[in-house]
Amino acid sequence: MTTTCFTFTLSEEEAQALERLLATGNYLPKEVPYARAAAVREGVVIVLYASRKLVVQGKAAEEFVTCTLEPEILKRAETALSALAEETEDAKPHMGVDESGKGDFFGPLVIASAYTDAATAPVLRRMGVRDSKAITSDAAAKKLAADIRRVLEGRFSVVTVPVEAYNRLHAKMGSINRLLAWGHARAIENLLETVPDCPRALCDQFGPKAQIERALLPRGRKIALDARPKAESDIAVAAASILAREAFLRRMEALSEEAGLALPKGAGPQVKVAAEAVAKKLGAEALGRFVKCHFKTLDEVLVRLGTTRAAAHLPPAPPPRPFPSSARAGRGPGSTVFS
Repeated sequence: MTTTCFTFTLSEEEAQALERLLATGNYLPKEVPYARAAAVREGVVIVLYASRKLVVQGKAAEEFVTCTLEPEILKRAETALSALAEETEDAKPHMGVDESGKGDFFGPLVIASAYTDAATAPVLRRMGVRDSKAITSDAAAKKLAADIRRVLEGRFSVVTVPVEAYNRLHAKMGSINRLLAWGHARAIENLLETVPDCPRALCDQFGPKAQIERALLPRGRKIALDARPKAESDIAVAAASILAREAFLRRMEALSEEAGLALPKGAGPQVKVAAEAVAKKLGAEALGRFVKCHFKTLDEVLVRLGTTRAAAHLPPAPPPRPFPSSARAGRGPGSTVFS
């Protein structure tokens, strides 16, 4: 059963650190009598009283405590829940798989896998490894990625699908979930080259698990595959998510340099402005080197530019098609970049 209420007594240093966290803009301030600081975020209410007593409540309280409060503020596993996780699930040898760039209009898709066991899991927890979406600073994500690589000593894999390759693969597969399944399978197979006795792989649930299983080669089909919502709470998946994010960030920096302007992350209104600027500078046909062409955003940009996909020699949004056996190529140990 998920725990929905936690209480702590903080030191003055911890209380000040929590106040700084709640003031970052990711939390909405809340008025609470006798509170030194109080804020809300989706599914969680955080109240720090003048006595330095901290109360965390809500359906997402457990996630906030284990993924944010303990690694960022307390620097330790305070709750019995977290301590148990370190001793049980995290300590069991397994790999986690996660991706970055799926929802970004600009940039590649990156899928990473990371192997953890009883020796590495507690070290990663103490380092503050958590879901990359909970890390608001790109610089912090890059530093954590470097630390993760040092701890794992090569027991990870990063599969980078550059934009042009992504557009070709999506046109063949006709589905982002099929492309994700293929990428997850490649990351699993690559890591099995380094850790052949890994018994299990865990990833976030983005579609039918059978899609990944079909994309696996004989070696990958021998391990247990588990897909579940919010898998990023697992230390191996969290480590993979940070490695994937770092690779995505570095490729975005290279694309920004190529475009001659800073390309925004995400898929908000700002990406349309940047895409128009790229097209006006390099030509509409150049967008195929920078953006994921199946996004409807591309059509909106082209309308504003007074052109079409066909005129700009850009691929149309592909219809759904069966997963191609030809897409099973490209495996290999270590990090992989498809071109």
